[in-house]
Amino acid sequence: MTSQVSRTAEQAVAGEARTVPSKEIRRLDRVVIRFAGDSGDGMQLTGDRFTSETASFGNDLSTLPNFPAEIRAPAGTLPGVSSFQVHFADHDILTPGDAPDVLVAMNPAALKANVADLPRGAEIIVNTDEFTPRALAKVGYPASPLEDGSLDGYAVHPVPLTTLTVEALKEFGLTRKEAERSKNMFALGLLSWMYHRPTQGTESFLRSKFARKPQIAEANIAAFRAGWNFGETTEEFASVYEVAPAGAAFPAGTYRNISGNLALAYGLVAASVQSDLPLFLGSYPITPASDILHELSKHKNFRVRTFQAEDEIAGIGAALGAAFGGSLAVTTTSGPGVALKSETIGLAVSLELPLLIVDIQRGGPSTGLPTKTEQADLLQAMYGRNGEAPVPIVAPATPGDCFDAALEAARIALTYRTPVFLLSDGYLANGSEPWRIPEITDLPDLRVRFATEPNHELADGTKAFWPYQRDPHTLARPWAVPGTPGLEHRIGGIEKQDGSGNISYDPRNHDLMVRTRQAKVDGVDVPDVTVDDPDGDATTLVVGWGSTYGPITAAVRRVRREGHPVAQVHLRHLNPFPANLGEVLRRYDKVIVPEMNLGQLAHLLRAKYLVDARSHTQVTGLPFKAEQLAGAITAEITATSTQESAHV
Repeated sequence: MTSQVSRTAEQAVAGEARTVPSKEIRRLDRVVIRFAGDSGDGMQLTGDRFTSETASFGNDLSTLPNFPAEIRAPAGTLPGVSSFQVHFADHDILTPGDAPDVLVAMNPAALKANVADLPRGAEIIVNTDEFTPRALAKVGYPASPLEDGSLDGYAVHPVPLTTLTVEALKEFGLTRKEAERSKNMFALGLLSWMYHRPTQGTESFLRSKFARKPQIAEANIAAFRAGWNFGETTEEFASVYEVAPAGAAFPAGTYRNISGNLALAYGLVAASVQSDLPLFLGSYPITPASDILHELSKHKNFRVRTFQAEDEIAGIGAALGAAFGGSLAVTTTSGPGVALKSETIGLAVSLELPLLIVDIQRGGPSTGLPTKTEQADLLQAMYGRNGEAPVPIVAPATPGDCFDAALEAARIALTYRTPVFLLSDGYLANGSEPWRIPEITDLPDLRVRFATEPNHELADGTKAFWPYQRDPHTLARPWAVPGTPGLEHRIGGIEKQDGSGNISYDPRNHDLMVRTRQAKVDGVDVPDVTVDDPDGDATTLVVGWGSTYGPITAAVRRVRREGHPVAQVHLRHLNPFPANLGEVLRRYDKVIVPEMNLGQLAHLLRAKYLVDARSHTQVTGLPFKAEQLAGAITAEITATSTQESAHV
């Protein structure tokens, strides 16, 4: 093994691959791979590069990054394990996969943290160099699992990744520690060989990433090539795998791989362009929303201004001021930040100004699980303000859908002069999928008309501007940019007189204003919900919202393949609900609502429509598994059938 390893490394540095007999090619329709290692091993970068090349190859894919909240947890410990899972296929897929077919474990901690998720027969590629007595003891292994028989049910491939990488880079003059950092690229090269992934994109990426350190760039490329050549030359891997492009899964168009936060940032830029308004982001960094701030700061050429405030309250305060000044105003945060912003959101409701509040939900309460996902902010978005302060709520379903959801939230905010919540979550924010780049001509026209002249005549005939003189259709008040001659007006958080905007403590006026603001939100034009019920004979309806779309849809497909009729509805608009939702819910005998909380949407549906919405909940910090959901749905359907038979 040692001589073969040395030869492979030398060939990689030289850009050569030894000629070997062709290996068996096994064709698969789908694969789930999980890269796992210490949080300093570069697993997120490795997974991201494998995903990018898979996307360029034309497979459908879905990803699940999973990393600790600590900046650097103790090396080699279970809390410090970072992983990246990618599911790719030759057909349409919806989730990152229930269980990995392949685990790349860079150390004992990575193996121990992930082996329980593997089905029997799964492949494990393990970095044997890290399985030292000290590393094993650190995670509670009394003996090496590579030798004690505990992994006999799996196809284990022991590979000395660290040694191979150092050997491949010996001509670069790097220290051993510097060379070891490239072992993730060796692993990436090996997996790229195993699954016929393109390589040019990764090499170009590395040269670009380390443009100021060309020696490091070339060293990483050499490690990447060494991994590829190791797969070619070693006898450890008897087969290579081929997953054909998923051409039939995609309509014609230009595609790119995109994460939810990136799609959301692009959606905000598109909304700015389509509304012909400058975009202003007032934000305070918080996981998992910070990437939106980072991305938008790169786009000054689109009239995007980003302001990193000293705290959450200052961030939304600046955004609301920008809305008053005529900008498309946005603030981004997560659940803890929403709590701090609640008073200013109430002020935005009172002022009736367009403002987008982007909440990338995470595990709570308090600091909770900063890098894990949850859907537990729905009731906070709905009710988390003092007084009657209704706010429309929009939730994207997939990473790519974050683009469209941003445009929809902007449409509602600008049309109805109201703050709008956009509820994404960590799963969507960090996950990625192929996204069809839309044609500009297909984007909505979001242009608004600012007030330019007085809109009211006083009793003495004087022309005046009344800031709360409403559009009879939308109930939106006029938007007057400060500095417009003749449109000077008083505005503030204290209750206002209908029409004039003067301060008013009149009880009847307050009742009118509260009901008017509620009526405006209730009247937001949202499309009817679409029911997926192919045969029309289902008696059970599954209702979801947000990021549960993928797992629910995958589960529903499985249940139907098993011969059970089931219908599905997925909600984008959570306030107001679609006008036909009540009629749809009453059409079915049983309504199941899977959520990553303790039943918040189910609570709202039961309260509003008086239907027996049954919750299926999970708050593990991870998305649902399709198999788990399918089992829960099937159990509900069969229970209903059993009850009906007993009744007969």
